[in-house]
Amino acid sequence: MITRRIVLAGAAALAFTASASAQDWKSKYPELTFAVVPAENASGVTERWTPFVAYLSKELGTKVTLRIANDYAAVIEGQRAGNIHIASYGSASFARARLTGVKTDAFANDINADGSTGYYSVFFVKASSAYKSIDQLKGKNLGLVDPNSTSGNNVPRFELDKLGISDADGYFGKVVFTGSHENAMLALSQGTVEVAANQWTNDNDSTLAQMLLKGMLKSADGSPMKKDDFRIIHKSAPIINGPYAYNSDLPADLKAAIAKAFAEAPTKDKAAFDRLSDGQKKGFNPATTKDWDGTIELIKFVDNLRKKKAS
Repeated sequence: MITRRIVLAGAAALAFTASASAQDWKSKYPELTFAVVPAENASGVTERWTPFVAYLSKELGTKVTLRIANDYAAVIEGQRAGNIHIASYGSASFARARLTGVKTDAFANDINADGSTGYYSVFFVKASSAYKSIDQLKGKNLGLVDPNSTSGNNVPRFELDKLGISDADGYFGKVVFTGSHENAMLALSQGTVEVAANQWTNDNDSTLAQMLLKGMLKSADGSPMKKDDFRIIHKSAPIINGPYAYNSDLPADLKAAIAKAFAEAPTKDKAAFDRLSDGQKKGFNPATTKDWDGTIELIKFVDNLRKKKAS
């Protein structure tokens, strides 16, 4: 006969086991490193992410340290070495990490304000220019973001190939990697390039929107630029929002705790969550690594384009 005492004893034993397990990983991981790649200047990234990282530290009961990586390659190599435990990836950089054998598992990605989980790669020009399509930009300068950027390099090259431009470096006068999404828009606004690739979800949710909100883009006379000062001349098919991923070798209960903390963030610390996207995101969508299988095929395609050019 199962008595109340036996049931209570069993529950206590389970609770003790779970507590002991948590203490095991906390002793092994007294500090976790969370890496992000800046879409804006480093100080802006710090201000945006610090409240959320503090929330994670509180929820996990262990210190979480923010690392602002120089580029996507640094995140990939940091997870490969086990020095980065949690990472914010772009879709292409996550696919590159998997293709090169990094032990990383996706567990979430962003939900947009309208409930969707994707965005676009777009080509921006200045509205004051005469350019209305890519075929008018032959010989002009193109600003890209980073070799491992989804919306800032890989998808743009895929889109150009669909338009019959398999060799972007040969088509444009110069192709410049600017280093960040913000830098690409700065290069466009300052006339260093005539067209720039960037990420865009909607008019209120993009690198451009964030920069305009902060007054970072100026006209030649020093006046703040506006949304109408820019024009999108090409938009890609939807791209799945990049994942948040943890190191595959982390203990299962730590992985579960991380995923739970992310899922509960919009309600447990709404201010910290809203700060991440200026209130333009709805929450975190539960995701799995296989959700980015299609992106791997895109990366393979772009790699083949490079090989054809090299040969």
